[in-house]
Amino acid sequence: MEVILTEKERERIRLEFGTLLRAQRQSIGISQEELAFRSGLHRTYVGSVERGERNLSLENIFVFAKTLGCHPRDLIPELPSNKSK
Repeated sequence: MEVILTEKERERIRLEFGTLLRAQRQSIGISQEELAFRSGLHRTYVGSVERGERNLSLENIFVFAKTLGCHPRDLIPELPSNKSK
């Protein structure tokens, strides 16, 4: 079976999502704790997502986007290139 995303690519996606989430959060001037409170998620969960430690659910991507007042696509990093690995 072909590997669609390598572990390194998966890690990069999680890290870039966290970076985009942090940037959106900081752009509206709220803390991780405030984002957690507004979104109904735990503060440590928000921190672990921003650090790229979590492979979060599609539902939570939408929760974060709605809480931050952005579109979910604003939190999604670019796809890894299809160059040979």
